[in-house]
Amino acid sequence: MSYRVQSGDNLSTLALRYGTTVDALQKANPQIKDVDLIYTGDTLNIPGAKDGFDSAPSRSGPNLTGGTTSYPANMTTGEGTKGPGGSPFDIARSHLNKNAGSLKLEGSGVGADMEDWVPNNVNCANFVSACLEQAGQISDAQHDNSVMGLQAKLDRDPDFKRVSLQDAKPGDVVSMKVGSGQHVVMFAGWENGKPMFIGSNNVNPDGSQRITISSMNYPIMSVHQYQG
Repeated sequence: MSYRVQSGDNLSTLALRYGTTVDALQKANPQIKDVDLIYTGDTLNIPGAKDGFDSAPSRSGPNLTGGTTSYPANMTTGEGTKGPGGSPFDIARSHLNKNAGSLKLEGSGVGADMEDWVPNNVNCANFVSACLEQAGQISDAQHDNSVMGLQAKLDRDPDFKRVSLQDAKPGDVVSMKVGSGQHVVMFAGWENGKPMFIGSNNVNPDGSQRITISSMNYPIMSVHQYQG
């Protein structure tokens, strides 16, 4: 979320109000050079309460999306979509099992294209956008940290078209309805007749996300395939 600074605000009171920390606020707002100096009228990114911008524990546990931290041996992929920079599926696969929090801190590639301020438990669109950017399928301006925002931008992009899941190729962008919210991943292939997806999924015990491959049963809103 974002917040417009009011007269009398400081990072300490904002951290207390929103259940986060001064350190997380500063990291979510790199324009702040002095933690004791913010200006009325400025807009700040407010990170999540549990977002410390660090690596989550390196063990898996109960999770929202059934993510697996290893590459399924029986999964068949087929030829995926490619942009000028390569395959977004191959790019995503190269980061398998990384925590979103630590990936965001990498200085190049996908990590550099991910926006650091996004809370560590909601990086699905942040990660997919960054993979598409690295593959050259979308521009930096098309990066979106919300599922619906990314879906809308792909709908407007003439290089993408909606296809059925049966016609999906590795790297296609799959938007899903999850309860009252949404989730976005990329199609990865088939395992024993089940569709598999790769993305930033909630698999860590503290609710933060890790890059995993999953078989999901959520209602699919759209599958976007790159045609450029």
